[in-house]
Amino acid sequence: MPRPMEKICNLLTVRNALPWSLAAATLLAGCVVAPPPPAYSPPPPPAYSPPPPPPAAEADAGAPAPEVESQATQPPPPLPEYQQPPCPEVGWMWTPGYWAFSPAGYYWIPGTWVAPPAVGVLWTPPYWGFVGGVYVFHAGYWGPHIGFYGGVHYGFGYGGVGFAGGRWVGGAYQYNTAVTNVNTTIIHNTYVNNVTVNNVTVNRVSYNGGAGGIAAQPTPAERQAMAEPHTPPTVAQTSHLKEAMRNPQLSAKANGGHPAIAATARPAAFNRESIVAAKGAPPLRPIVPPAHPAPAALHESPNAPHPETMAPRPPSASTPAARAPAPNAVHAPPPRTATPLARPAPRPAPKPAQKPAPAKKPPEERRQGEKP
Repeated sequence: MPRPMEKICNLLTVRNALPWSLAAATLLAGCVVAPPPPAYSPPPPPAYSPPPPPPAAEADAGAPAPEVESQATQPPPPLPEYQQPPCPEVGWMWTPGYWAFSPAGYYWIPGTWVAPPAVGVLWTPPYWGFVGGVYVFHAGYWGPHIGFYGGVHYGFGYGGVGFAGGRWVGGAYQYNTAVTNVNTTIIHNTYVNNVTVNNVTVNRVSYNGGAGGIAAQPTPAERQAMAEPHTPPTVAQTSHLKEAMRNPQLSAKANGGHPAIAATARPAAFNRESIVAAKGAPPLRPIVPPAHPAPAALHESPNAPHPETMAPRPPSASTPAARAPAPNAVHAPPPRTATPLARPAPRPAPKPAQKPAPAKKPPEERRQGEKP
């Protein structure tokens, strides 16, 4: 075959082989196996960590600071068990008893019925709270809603949260006879609402927080009520408190936590038949006020007679001296010995005037015939 023809044949062969090579390459490219995906391994489960314990029940930092009146290093005694006296007046509201503190220790302030200071207000009772290593007393107040009172179960509608003993309807106060003692033959503004106590065991712990205290925090509604305008205790409530602090039988040291006057029908009425004793309380003893000396005895000796009744006699050595005052007398200043008033000596009665003797007539004036 001549050379030109050979070149032409080779060129045709290359041209025909090129498409086949491209087709074969395309087929081979489609047959390439893709690498398998990486093996899936699930993430390890998160390690369980228990939630931290709740903080001690102290004053809530986000709530308004309540009024603080006193502090104590020891917790107050448990609440005594007692019955509620009947409501004496229409419109009066119940204020539960509580433990107050004085330098002599804890004193029981009896529960009592009082007149509210205004229409539409409710009483938030005081409570003790453990704050900063001491027990702090938070005073009670009047307000449009019930605030936080430590979760203490005072009873008679105060179950630890809120109040179920009564309600305002218009301008009249209505009593829930399911939890309050009301004579319905006298007071007709009543209703019945059986309150269910959530906690099965109702203890008598009287303070919030600390060892053995109630673990309760203010609810949102209680926080809002604590920020509202408040009215302090009334004059009758203040008088009731002062009268209780003067009664030695209400001291926890004297009654062992069981006061003989646990509640009264009226404020500061501690000597009437309407008082209620706590369960297990000692018998009530009458309180005899200390005898005060007469006003004259504050400045004179007890044996000294009154100046207006003293006989005008000179002092004598036989006159007994005034007795010395008692060594422990505290109600009167030291007596002074009375000095008798100096009176002038009585004047003698005037003697009747004597008529002068008649003068003798001279001899020349004698009548004739008279004897000399």
